[in-house]
Amino acid sequence: MADIYDTSVLVGVVRNLLGVPQFLLDRYFPVVQTEQSEEIHFDVEEGKRRVAPFVSPLVEGQIVASKGYKTNVFTPAYIKDKRVVDMNRPFKRAFGEAFGGDRSPAERLRAHIASELADQRNMIDRRLEVMAALVLVNGKILIEGEKYPPVMVDFGRAVSHSVTAAPLWSDPNAKPLNDLATWAAVPLQDSGVMLQDVVMPPNVWSVFRENAQVKDRIDMYRTLSEPPSLLPGVALQQEGGTFKGTVDSWNIWVYAGWYVDPKDNVEKQIWPANKIAILSPLLQGVRAFGAIKDERAGLQPMPYYPKSWIQEDPSVRFLLMQSAPLLVPYRVNATMSAQVL
Repeated sequence: MADIYDTSVLVGVVRNLLGVPQFLLDRYFPVVQTEQSEEIHFDVEEGKRRVAPFVSPLVEGQIVASKGYKTNVFTPAYIKDKRVVDMNRPFKRAFGEAFGGDRSPAERLRAHIASELADQRNMIDRRLEVMAALVLVNGKILIEGEKYPPVMVDFGRAVSHSVTAAPLWSDPNAKPLNDLATWAAVPLQDSGVMLQDVVMPPNVWSVFRENAQVKDRIDMYRTLSEPPSLLPGVALQQEGGTFKGTVDSWNIWVYAGWYVDPKDNVEKQIWPANKIAILSPLLQGVRAFGAIKDERAGLQPMPYYPKSWIQEDPSVRFLLMQSAPLLVPYRVNATMSAQVL
């Protein structure tokens, strides 16, 4: 076994590649909204396809009521990630540091605190990505945690926007492209938004790409002027959303991402298996953040509020990252989900 205290050189630093996927946040919830209160508010205008009424030119004009609106109010759950900085760490070689050490204890402490703060923010960002998947697939989200009773935040998506394929896409007789066209007509009627994105997990993608109708459409109906379609090797799989091409004007995205659920410490898929969603960035998704309940933060709204303090005896430094997030799809009916396997 090598003696690490011999004269040697650290020839490389290997970091894990378990990054934070933010495809769903960036594509469907790009806007950040902050609130001075602990509640999140937004107005929804009534959207009816009204036409002007006919009357005789010899009678009074008919009174037409103005369009109404309603204000939705949601109270987000609170995140408080608190950590203790181990004061033994500054006296040991840090990750990536040369054997024997080339940093002072104070430098190691600063680097360790910066690393912990970055990890705290990454955990919040991953939580937001998990929330985004649930909102897009279900139109609602169950929020629960320690000393926080379960609360279902329902954004009011129409029941008809959650369906099950018949037959399922694993059936040789299934026609996924027909299903997509039929399903997309529902949110178009309800919201006026034409959906173009189809997001699916890897297990659905493996079935979809082998479907006879999909393969026939690619081989027979794509013209030379069309952009690359669902062809082998068009995109390599990566964590987050991977664009696989187009078919019948649908943008096909395959989503692969995982998280460790704090409830049972089990690693789970961010996007649920066997389900797809038909989406559009026009759903007006917002990352909303309530006010931080901390006097040192000035009781102001902000996506992340980090703070640190020292306990004198014994000497211990604490790090705390706070956030009050909620993902809100303003046009929730511009989403459609389906159980396909």
